[in-house]
Amino acid sequence: MTGGAGFIGSNLAVALARKGADVRVLDNLARGGTEGNRRWVDEETDGSVEFCVADVRHADAVVRAVADVDVVYHLAGQTAVVTSVHDPRTDFEANALGTLNVLEAARGSRRDPTVVYASTNKVYGSLADVAVVEEETRYRFAALTAGIAETQSLAFESPYACSKGAGDQYTLDYHRMYGLPTVVFRQSCIYGPRQLPMEEQGWVVWLLAAAARHAPITIFGTGKQVRDVLHVDDAVDAYIRAAACIDRAAGNAYNIGGGPERTVSVWVEFADVLADVLGRPVDAPTFAPARPGDQRVFYCDTRRAEADLGWRPSIGVREGIARLAAWVDAGEPLLTDPRGRS
Repeated sequence: MTGGAGFIGSNLAVALARKGADVRVLDNLARGGTEGNRRWVDEETDGSVEFCVADVRHADAVVRAVADVDVVYHLAGQTAVVTSVHDPRTDFEANALGTLNVLEAARGSRRDPTVVYASTNKVYGSLADVAVVEEETRYRFAALTAGIAETQSLAFESPYACSKGAGDQYTLDYHRMYGLPTVVFRQSCIYGPRQLPMEEQGWVVWLLAAAARHAPITIFGTGKQVRDVLHVDDAVDAYIRAAACIDRAAGNAYNIGGGPERTVSVWVEFADVLADVLGRPVDAPTFAPARPGDQRVFYCDTRRAEADLGWRPSIGVREGIARLAAWVDAGEPLLTDPRGRS
């Protein structure tokens, strides 16, 4: 598992170890909070998870890590749009080159391992060609009641979207070209324990942590932008099912998110959820212009994943945010400053 000391990776590593799998993690531990996640994985698994401190940008290290495994969960990478704009080269190397290294290592392995790749809904761009209606508390799709399906045209509109999209397309093509059993997950807003509160990425935990501490909050856009949110436990279930169902899933991309039943506008509605969970009103935010390429509405059509993987989310928005709030309240967030500074 690459990126196994990150947010989704650490949760997935523990879940797999608890199921009796032998788990090897490759992570460079460069991002703040990953050392804490590594300690947590060790504690939860009695040290049974093997850690290789290495970088997916280094092909030789990836080859060594992949050589004798049956499944590769490729979660490592640069995760923030804003960071990619400031440093597109590092973003490309971590995401596009790193993914190519993983695929080449898998292709060269005698085990013919399954590769499950963490892509993003940003590969669909701003969805400027999809009609949207503005309502009192949110935007909504004018016609796509089930959400965005995998047949939606790709449109890369940031360095991050380009690098993740390149990895997305390489992963699918390695199945077409070489027969490697690969799966792509185009993820929407995953949230839950072990996530780093940062303004640039992971808006659910960032807003919750900031509201809990009365820290300043900036909302980019009107706050009516709609996202489908997915608790990390449901995301982990999807990853495990993909490997188990590889005969059906190989060569396919799946939109993985909360779907139409788990949508919320990022401030106008989410502020009410926060107030309910925290037991008090939340402080008013500052508003700023929307970021380039921001989707006014995104939620996944998850019917392909349901049909092929037997997967459906099970944790509702209020329940999931309450779980996350308990983790935040317990003092668990990985940085003390909710703006993401150590």
